[in-house]
Amino acid sequence: MTNEAVIYATLGNEGFTRLTAAFYRRMRHDDLVGPMYPEDDWEGSEERLRDFLLFRFGADQRYLVKRGHPRLRARHLPFRIGLAERDRWLALMREAVDEVITDEEVREALMAFFAQVADFMRNRSEDDGEGCHDA
Repeated sequence: MTNEAVIYATLGNEGFTRLTAAFYRRMRHDDLVGPMYPEDDWEGSEERLRDFLLFRFGADQRYLVKRGHPRLRARHLPFRIGLAERDRWLALMREAVDEVITDEEVREALMAFFAQVADFMRNRSEDDGEGCHDA
């Protein structure tokens, strides 16, 4: 199993920067999850994701200094995130990961992490339109 240290050593700051740039190139044109992002702050959104990933995998403190504790679920509550949104986000991230990362173990370890986080962000169930009761 590839751990955080191996992922960070493989990608470094530059690799995470390229990954988030590849992801946001796709996100800007997406019709399902793209509209959840502030149209006038694409660069800020990209920076926040990059800084979060650098914090999570490289213990870089930039994210904490700028934003405090990640509180990812609370920060995403204003947005409707159901199965379709989760799956689209993951598909776009998979494309970015495949574009940027050549190491298969690192790709799969990152995608396992992203799948767990994306599922945790779900706040709607598909059948009732209300808060997700199975997350």
